[in-house]
Amino acid sequence: MNESIVTLDVRDDIRSGRQPCEKIMDTAKRLRPEETLRLIAPFEPVPLFELLGRQGFQHTARPIAAGDWEVLFTRAPRENVGEQKSVAQQSCDCGCSATPTVDVVEVDARGLEPPQPMVKILEALPGLPDGASLRARTDRRPIHLYPHLEDRGFTGQSEEQSDGSFITHICRS
Repeated sequence: MNESIVTLDVRDDIRSGRQPCEKIMDTAKRLRPEETLRLIAPFEPVPLFELLGRQGFQHTARPIAAGDWEVLFTRAPRENVGEQKSVAQQSCDCGCSATPTVDVVEVDARGLEPPQPMVKILEALPGLPDGASLRARTDRRPIHLYPHLEDRGFTGQSEEQSDGSFITHICRS
């Protein structure tokens, strides 16, 4: 099989404040079976791993020069597609009008210095499936996140955990 690589560099998008998730998802959707998506980003795009994993992609990530990351997304062999981790069915507790049982996408942003937890959470929102909510884990209460959520049509509610961390439940308004 003759494999080709489609390169998508989103560093300038992110540094300019643009959300590249739609561009990434569109590019992945247009890939032919023999093509690999080579994504270049200014940080490790962890939320994309599960998001594209649910669409049958596997990934290999590695840091490159200047703290940037290169991630190769390839279609998983047919027999491995069903092995992708399923998203838990849980209730959204953020007070939105979502149905009682929705997909919950987990984002673990602990251990990151501000503003990276907020960036990681906001990057996950455009790819959130309809009817799904997001549960973000952070080391601090994400007070600067709430206005950004509202601007994007989401609501969020944070709960402090016994270890001092926070879980923020996010869903569409």
